[in-house]
Amino acid sequence: MRLPWIHAASALVLVDSITALGVKDFTKYVNLFIGTEGPVPGTAYSAGNVFPGASLPLGAVKVGIDTTRWNTSFSANGGFTPDGNVTAITMLHESGTGGAPTYGLIPQMPLTTLEGVNVLDNLTYMQPRVVEDVAEVGYYKTQLQNGVTAEMSASMHAGIMRYTYPQDSDGRYVLVDLSHFIPSTGKKEQWYSNGKLERGEDGTWYSGYGVYREGWAWGGDYRVYFCAQFDSAPSQSQLFSGKATDPYWPNTTDVKPTFTNQTWIEGGTIGYQYADRIGALFEFPSNTTTVRSKVGISWVSADKACQFLSEIPHWDLEAVRDAAKDQWNSEVLSKIDVATTNDTQLEMFYTAMYHSHLLPSNRTGENPYWDSGEPYYDDFYTIWDTFRCLHPLLTLIQPKAQIEIVRAMIDIWRYERFMPEGRSHNHNGRVQGGSNSDNVLADAYVKGLQGGINWTDGYAAMKTNAEIQPYNNFDFEDPTGSTKEGRGALQDWKKYGYVTPARGRCLSKTVEYSLNDFSLSQVAKGEAPEDVVTYLNRSAGWQKTWAADVTSLNFTGFLAPTYPNGSYQDYDPLSCGACEWSSISYEGVPWEYSWTIPFDMESLISLMGGPEKAEQRLDTMFIPGLTQSDQGGNSAGSTIFNPGNEPSFMTPFLYNYFPKRQHKSVQRSREVVDQYYNIGRSGIPGNDDAGSMSSWLVWNMIGLYPVVTQPVYLVLAPRFEDITMRLGDGGAVLRIKATGLDKGPYVQCLKVNGQEWDKSWISHEDIVRPNGEDSLLEFELGADRTAWDTGDIPPSPGHVEL
Repeated sequence: MRLPWIHAASALVLVDSITALGVKDFTKYVNLFIGTEGPVPGTAYSAGNVFPGASLPLGAVKVGIDTTRWNTSFSANGGFTPDGNVTAITMLHESGTGGAPTYGLIPQMPLTTLEGVNVLDNLTYMQPRVVEDVAEVGYYKTQLQNGVTAEMSASMHAGIMRYTYPQDSDGRYVLVDLSHFIPSTGKKEQWYSNGKLERGEDGTWYSGYGVYREGWAWGGDYRVYFCAQFDSAPSQSQLFSGKATDPYWPNTTDVKPTFTNQTWIEGGTIGYQYADRIGALFEFPSNTTTVRSKVGISWVSADKACQFLSEIPHWDLEAVRDAAKDQWNSEVLSKIDVATTNDTQLEMFYTAMYHSHLLPSNRTGENPYWDSGEPYYDDFYTIWDTFRCLHPLLTLIQPKAQIEIVRAMIDIWRYERFMPEGRSHNHNGRVQGGSNSDNVLADAYVKGLQGGINWTDGYAAMKTNAEIQPYNNFDFEDPTGSTKEGRGALQDWKKYGYVTPARGRCLSKTVEYSLNDFSLSQVAKGEAPEDVVTYLNRSAGWQKTWAADVTSLNFTGFLAPTYPNGSYQDYDPLSCGACEWSSISYEGVPWEYSWTIPFDMESLISLMGGPEKAEQRLDTMFIPGLTQSDQGGNSAGSTIFNPGNEPSFMTPFLYNYFPKRQHKSVQRSREVVDQYYNIGRSGIPGNDDAGSMSSWLVWNMIGLYPVVTQPVYLVLAPRFEDITMRLGDGGAVLRIKATGLDKGPYVQCLKVNGQEWDKSWISHEDIVRPNGEDSLLEFELGADRTAWDTGDIPPSPGHVEL
């Protein structure tokens, strides 16, 4: 913590003195509601699913409201929906995720009456909101129809809530239904299994644990421990229980609670998954106007959850909010200081920076299964989304955090045999495509991250992905191979050099396994030189599935689902059906995936017929009306290029691989950002995916784009006239200056560290210099589409001719 947890007055004085010293408050530009709605105003369908509640950077707790949703075509993944009724304030959330939701655990719900209320049926006590919610960094407020105003903030492992009751209310209650979770439909829904709860004699504290299971990442029972305090004694405290049932539709089974005055209660025998639902009801005196509560969360023990309450040793919610703002300013938002008079761009940029630092969750010291002394992170949700933009951003401006993340991934491999791909609640699963943890490690390696990373073990973890077949967990959405970890179609990959249609997502897996093996070749250069050729050759597997005679939109040659004998499955390169687990490609059509070979663009352009034909094909990606893909919440726009999902992330900038065409990358960057990103509640074109979309926006606005697994950045054009990037804690500074922004967006000329530059890319060492010096990029922008990029095109270090 940047602010010590001292009494409120001292904390507030410290904040004021920092402000007086001239430190900027970047949090005023953060709009936490950007990305909470979709294209249909007032609903969360196809929304960014961001979490708008209170959290610290990579916080272990995320305190916010949970709401109902009646349209079963989507879920309240971050807890919040704009049109739902509030069912609880809970301590754990994800952000930006799609699919079946995870968490919404350890609840409180303020009530003013018990008339008509069944505490086991939240449909009987859920509350509409009477005014717009208020959210700012470190703070959330909602006003309920029952007259209660609920406010909340968060430290690293604890939340603080303040409930203000109307003076004329019938009662003042806080309900704790331990079986609460964010619901969804179908087999992937998470569930309550069991729990234990005890309270103090006077009701001022309660603690225990809840046991839950499944959700999007699957997984069996896991425990979340809690410890809560109230600032005043209730007039009455009771515990309750009821038979196991879905807490969102209990009326269908007529479940009623049984209350007890005992001070402890258990759901059932330890290990029993259909134990009684349990909870507590606290009633406060009639002269009470405000009730404050603090809740600590631990994955290790209730005692440790109680210890975390010391992070908030007072009852001043505003002091906690101010401390959170200070930490966001000092540790995250000030890392990139931009100069502009455009408030809209400031709001877009700093909100994107904020969203890029919510996941994964830093749970160092909170691993319930082993204590290795290594950092521990959870909620990699998912690396398939985050490896392209989020992790390279952390590597550049938060190297300490990225080092800890890499160490945590390697440590998970030590104990669980595979690195995480889609891990939540300490459980590996699910894998959407390749073993993209390989890409995260390779990107860190080629950019020189050390800081205690055991790269011998890191390479061994990558080699496990490349050589060890994970057991088949028979996922009902794709029973052809493991979706828990590793490469589920590895047997095909090793036998044929590509994935056949006998496996789900064969085309997209082939592309991803190719990049994964290129990642191994990059790390092998330093850790196992004898392996370089093996994995470099394997990375060319995508070429074996290139169908030179397949035609679409007058272009010939596409990636194809290829049988073992080399023939192709009948398919349309513009379609992947539902583009799900059993489709030929995942959340992207073959047209899109045919562009995702960043390590060997040289071969790709050649197979497409050379630079002229390839450029024409790239232009076609952006023609409106050509898409034939309907991926629901994973689609945006009508072009083949899909701005709403990750497979298309790099496509707009591939013009940099054509001589004198960098201006087209700038054009596409501007078009996509201006059309699909804004400061409205629907200002993200799809699920934010743990900050993936937001980090993509950050890169676009600073005028660079990372080529993941390579120490290379493609040059775009900055949106701001002056950008100061702090490269780590107390490290060097990257300065990006731009003149001529008022004339046009296109690069007229560029200097890199004082030298005239004619390449459309720069290396990592150009901006993170070996001698620790500051670095400087000087852009001159204008309206002319100048062919300034006459030098070498970006490298193709994975170039292999088959």
